[in-house]
Amino acid sequence: MLSFPDDTQIGINGLDDILGDLYSEGRKVSDETAEEIINRLEAKMNYIPSSGRARKEYSYVLLKEYKKYVKDRTDNND
Repeated sequence: MLSFPDDTQIGINGLDDILGDLYSEGRKVSDETAEEIINRLEAKMNYIPSSGRARKEYSYVLLKEYKKYVKDRTDNND
């Protein structure tokens, strides 16, 4: 479940798998990674609005999720 700044929540199919794949590929937390997450989500038939503003919001939230995912994995490996 993704939570947006306006408290909207959206269910996303396959997000955990995508984050895991990107982490295992050694992807850094970056705008390029956020765009790759969006592309992979769309490939899994998740609806991502096409407007620039909406994609920017998704990018922000997804990057925040990926950053948290990476931090959790890094903290568990210490």
